[in-house]
Amino acid sequence: MRLDSAARVGEVGYFTMEVALDQSMPTYSGGLGVLAGDTLKAAADVRAPLMGITLLYRAGYFRQRLDEEGRQTEEPWEWDPREFLTPLPERASVSIEGRDVAIRPWLFAIEGRDGHQVPVYFLDADLPENDPWDRKLTGTLYGGGPRYRLAQEVILGMGGVAMLRALGHRPRIFHMNEGHSALLSLSLLAQEVGSEGVATASAEEREGVRSRCVFTTHTPVPAGHDRFPVDLVRRVLGDAETEGLESAGCLRDGELNMTYLGLRCSHYVNGVSMRHEKISEGMFPGYPFDSITNGVHAETWTSKPLAELFDRNVPEWRRDNRYLRYAVSISRDHVMGAHRQAKKLLLDEVKKRTGRALDPEALLAGFARRATLYKRHKLIFRDLERLRSIARWAGPMQLVFSGKAHPKDDAGKEVIRDVYRAAAELEGDIPVVYLEDYDVRLGALLTSGVDLWLNTPRKPQEASGTSGMKAALNGVPSLSVLDGWWIEGHVEGVTGWSVGDPWNVESDDERESDSLYEKLEGAILPLFHNRPDEYARVMRSAIALNGSFFNAQRMISQYVENAYLEEDERTA
Repeated sequence: MRLDSAARVGEVGYFTMEVALDQSMPTYSGGLGVLAGDTLKAAADVRAPLMGITLLYRAGYFRQRLDEEGRQTEEPWEWDPREFLTPLPERASVSIEGRDVAIRPWLFAIEGRDGHQVPVYFLDADLPENDPWDRKLTGTLYGGGPRYRLAQEVILGMGGVAMLRALGHRPRIFHMNEGHSALLSLSLLAQEVGSEGVATASAEEREGVRSRCVFTTHTPVPAGHDRFPVDLVRRVLGDAETEGLESAGCLRDGELNMTYLGLRCSHYVNGVSMRHEKISEGMFPGYPFDSITNGVHAETWTSKPLAELFDRNVPEWRRDNRYLRYAVSISRDHVMGAHRQAKKLLLDEVKKRTGRALDPEALLAGFARRATLYKRHKLIFRDLERLRSIARWAGPMQLVFSGKAHPKDDAGKEVIRDVYRAAAELEGDIPVVYLEDYDVRLGALLTSGVDLWLNTPRKPQEASGTSGMKAALNGVPSLSVLDGWWIEGHVEGVTGWSVGDPWNVESDDERESDSLYEKLEGAILPLFHNRPDEYARVMRSAIALNGSFFNAQRMISQYVENAYLEEDERTA
């Protein structure tokens, strides 16, 4: 990013339904929130003028408990916002079902490397002047039914715009991180037209809103896009706003699709990998998509042993992650030595949580992400006898899993039980552990402490994925299906290994499980056990080639240059 680019952007409001900023704040559920947190941290590091807007979630997401057979139950995640956030005196309000709902902001200030601060405002409706139902709207992340969710999205989008004005901010750009906040476009249009009402907006006024909005979609499957029936929209938003949506062509087939709203109201739209851009163009024909591949915040996700190694050998890496390219000159022995320290930290955590002592000399493969069907946790267990044979003849291996299933996703919960069943059948041959209550801290231990990162989503349902990027920063190569970011990051035998057919061929369980077994048996385990110096070469290449590019500094610089600056400014 050119040094003057960020200064010329003007304020950017970054709206996100969830955000991960501290492991003890349950204001995120998974990848979307972690990505948002990494984006805002990187903005602070490069002095990009972003501010985050999200909801407070006093009841948070949930703590996961697993019984001895892998049955998941959920417990409330109790936390006190005053331990992490500063309440601010400003107030704003939104209309929900004809009621004025008051909201107040809480501040979390992210401080970058040179002291630049990015404010994150958490909106809170739990105020005594609100009705009891309204007070709970900022209670639970992704809780309740459609009425609750739509009301939450009113607070995020429309309430967020009102709150920024109350705080004295005048963003030049409004960035919607997924469609949850797309109703902010209604508030911006209301500002354009004044008292005439949004249904009277001219094409020029609508274009004025589009010129200020940026939309990032993360979802490559139709079921992942929020939809609300028109009668519910009319009940929650009121007649005038519903007519405004209708006149703008934002109501389709009797429903409000938040993704279509974001698409129609934004001048710049992007997917989160090159592959996802093409998938999105097929899902939403007629809309121009760009792609900005996700990245992760390097300082957050690099383990202490690896960070100390980088500090000694590539001291500029924290200021500019591109210097990780020079990790190619670090001694392989030093890379492996730092990794062994990170692996010990993970093995200590496993023993603390489960009582099991895993073998530090056996290859440890990790698989940690949301428990849901398309992630295909079971692919590696498709042929247990073959897996046993591979471990017997190619070298010992062990597996560590983690991840929460959404409380309402019964199929996802069954995925966890399937892993437990496979672990029981493999007992004595291949140790398999499942660590409960996956969170940011555990994610960092896993992505830095395993020897191999597994990722087996059903193509083409992985928009990007970021866990493998975190692993790469720590010298952990991936064994992954060619989908999402891995299409761009994969160099066979150099940064890791691919599973199955080329990226443009849809998934087939049998072919891909066969491929996974072949790579483990013929390439990965023999290299790890018999040629550790060569395995260290792959680890080092993962850092130099993947870590230096798939980071949030590069990502935020692309947003600044391609999405936030006006066209004439990009060439200035």
